[in-house]
Amino acid sequence: MNNHIKSSASRRVFQVFNYIFLLFITFICIYPFWYVVIYTLSDPSKAGEVPPVLIPSGFSLENYKQILTLNGFLPSLGISFARTVAGTVLSVGSCSFLGYLFSKENMPFRKFLYRFLILTMYISGGMIATYIVIKSYGLLNTFWVYIIPGMISAYNVVLIKTYVESLPASLEESAKLDGAGVLTIFTKIIFPLSKPIIATVAVFVAVGQWNSWFDNHIYTRGVEELKTLQYLLYNYLNEAQRIAEQLRNATSSADASVLMQEISSKGIRMSITVLAALPIFLFYPFMQKYFVKGIMVGAVKG
Repeated sequence: MNNHIKSSASRRVFQVFNYIFLLFITFICIYPFWYVVIYTLSDPSKAGEVPPVLIPSGFSLENYKQILTLNGFLPSLGISFARTVAGTVLSVGSCSFLGYLFSKENMPFRKFLYRFLILTMYISGGMIATYIVIKSYGLLNTFWVYIIPGMISAYNVVLIKTYVESLPASLEESAKLDGAGVLTIFTKIIFPLSKPIIATVAVFVAVGQWNSWFDNHIYTRGVEELKTLQYLLYNYLNEAQRIAEQLRNATSSADASVLMQEISSKGIRMSITVLAALPIFLFYPFMQKYFVKGIMVGAVKG
């Protein structure tokens, strides 16, 4: 009886320690982004004197107001949204249909094509060869250079193929008996039943499209109307001090001039970072339940 009591007490101590430890780890993971957010919400004049720790030093939206007035910010935001939506829809559709086809044993040259696709995960043509191919197809300095090269992802095709193979074959067989063709079976049966893995792939593609900036740097250099938000962020982070000086000198009001003198390059960097990351933080929670289920099915089946 005493041993049982001691064991229970020791287990409770362990659980308390475990919870404290996990909360500490969670705090360490969350705090860097929380610090960025509270710094951008702080009054610029107070943040420079007393940096915020857990709550903003005062409250001001001046950092965000000034960032939104920077040249090219709103057009770049529109390009990023456009490439993310178009790239996600086309990539998910292409990878889904290809993954479905690869799950069929009677597909012509199935093994060869599938192995060739897998090979692309390990071997790349390199930057120069890729640039030449994209130039040959006339994609340089066009919006489609953001979309077409990433429409097919070997990893995403493998995930979808694995999930489709876990679906009951009887569903497709009964549809064939009713006269349904390949496209009908895919759009009416396979695709709706594959929501977990489709959502998982959509998250992967959307995050990749939204965060991408290197293709902008390589394939659309000098085309301002095709500049993405992440590439703009990359340039702003490298030139934050100059932008801070530009914002300070951009106003004629005496009161506004005093306020703008407090805006630092650090505030510029953090404000742009928050604005660039915010859409992904808003998008992910809606896909989380599908994301976890899709990954688990792929892990067990694969």
